[in-house]
Amino acid sequence: MKKVTVSVINDLVTDQRVHKVCETLTVMGFDVTLVGRKQAKSLPLAERKYRTKRMKLLFEKGVLFYTFFQLRLFLYLLFNKQDLLVSNDLDTLWPNSIISRWKKIPLVYDSHEIFTEVPELVSRPSKQNIWRKLEARLFPKLRYVFTVNDSIATWFEKRYGIRPLVVRNMPRFSKPNLDTLTREQLNLPSQGKIVLLQGAGINIDRGAEELVDAMSLLENVTLVIVGSGDVIPLLKLRVQEKQLESRVVFTGKVPHEKLRAYTAIADLGVTLDKPTNINYKFSLPNKIFDYIHAGVPVLASELPEVAAIVRNYQVGIVISSVTPEAVANGIREAFASPEYETWKANALKAASTLCWETEEKVLKEVYSQFL
Repeated sequence: MKKVTVSVINDLVTDQRVHKVCETLTVMGFDVTLVGRKQAKSLPLAERKYRTKRMKLLFEKGVLFYTFFQLRLFLYLLFNKQDLLVSNDLDTLWPNSIISRWKKIPLVYDSHEIFTEVPELVSRPSKQNIWRKLEARLFPKLRYVFTVNDSIATWFEKRYGIRPLVVRNMPRFSKPNLDTLTREQLNLPSQGKIVLLQGAGINIDRGAEELVDAMSLLENVTLVIVGSGDVIPLLKLRVQEKQLESRVVFTGKVPHEKLRAYTAIADLGVTLDKPTNINYKFSLPNKIFDYIHAGVPVLASELPEVAAIVRNYQVGIVISSVTPEAVANGIREAFASPEYETWKANALKAASTLCWETEEKVLKEVYSQFL
């Protein structure tokens, strides 16, 4: 059985894309090990059909973290046997590239975003330049490359002359769970509408600030924020200042099954990223597909990939700007629209196409040659 090592820099718990890739490879007949890290606040990892390895590091952020992670990943790959390497995002590519050359084994690269254009690097030009140089050195040598949507694929093609294959991050197809937890079991109000924002990257300039502010302009609406990100502490302060504690609920990170329960009881799912940088502009958050699979209408910002899904499949509303007033008006319009029930029906219908079973066909075509 061919051994494949899949590398990520996260703690494995919430990365559903990589989890689905590992499941696909396991079903195909690969012996899969997923390698990441374990943080002090990491949730327990549920049992999986493939092996996992979470490395504990002395540092959890900053230059020392990245330095030690690269070294630990390199040593792990060096002293364990593989027939195939899979690197996820630029922060795992360097060790994988070296080991691929030394051991003369194939390397597959999966870029989940335009790493060099994330806000954390755009605001720090010196660090951004280091990652850009690393990418410019490694990317043109890659043979097997995936990414998450056509806009990002086009960006890479223009920059490096290599067009990655596109595998969008979509859930596996499943009918909505009718036995999901109730509002009461989730400690949510039994009356009024539920607006949901979910994600593992609820960060600054992704619309969460405006969404919280919009709650002051709405009635009979509860906002539920499920997940984590660097803007969460600021949002909590904002909620306190505006005295919205009874109408804005923060759950923090939750296991995937509980996340599905929150999604299932929502009346409207929001994705409000703003085009403040290339990475956000071309994003296609997987939460939009979680909403669609649950039959939940979507309120989205005007980003090319996201807006195309909402409009083409007629599953909600796209707003032209992300301000508290525009968000509040969009929420009101969505709940008042005569198309609301149609959007729910369209979402459930679209789920049979917008699913991992469709996307993984591209993966199988590439990985089958390594069996």
